Amino acid sequence: MSTTTIGFAMCGSFCTYKSVIPQISILKDFGFNVQPIMSRTAFETDTRFGESKYFIDEIERITENKIWNTLREVEPIGPKKLLDLLIIEPATGNTIAKLANGIADTPITLAAKAHLRNAGPILLGISTNDALSGNAKNIGLLMNTRNYFFLPLRQDNCQKKPCSIVADFSKTLEYAVAALDGIQLQPILGESH
Repeated sequence: MSTTTIGFAMCGSFCTYKSVIPQISILKDFGFNVQPIMSRTAFETDTRFGESKYFIDEIERITENKIWNTLREVEPIGPKKLLDLLIIEPATGNTIAKLANGIADTPITLAAKAHLRNAGPILLGISTNDALSGNAKNIGLLMNTRNYFFLPLRQDNCQKKPCSIVADFSKTLEYAVAALDGIQLQPILGESH
C-alpha cells in the first residue's frame, strides 16, 4: 500500500502562518507524506510575523522534505503524478486570481496546473483582504470549477476589514480527506462571534 502524498503550498499571507503550520503537523501525524511548496514571496520574505528562514526550517523539519519553490521543481508534478492532493493554504488573492484565469507563472500556480493535468483535487484555504470585492468573482468561478475544493471560509473582521475572508484552517485534515474522496464539505460558515 502506497502512502498518500499531499502537496502543501503556502502563499504569502504571513499573518496566518501561526494557524497554518500546525496543520502540516496534523497531516503528517495522520500518515500523509507532505511535500511542502512555497511561493517565492513566502520563501524569501522576512516580515513582522517572522523570518523566512525560521518558517523554512520548521516546515522542512515537520515534513522531512525539502521545500519546492521554483518552477523547475514543481513542473514534474503532472507528468510524474507526484501528488494525490494539492492544498494551497493560505491561498492569497493574487494566487486565487491567477488560478481562476489559468495563469501558471509561479511555483504554486504551476503546481496547480500540473496537478490538474491528472484531474487531481486541489483544496484551497483562502486568506485575502479582497475576497468580497475584487476577488469575489474569482472565488465564485473556482467554487464552480471541477477539482477545486474549499476549506470553510468566513469574514475575517467585518468592522475593520469588510471585504476580508479567511478559511478555518483547523478543518484542514477533515476537508483534505473529503477532497481526496471528491467530496466538498460545507464551504461557507456563518458569522464568527
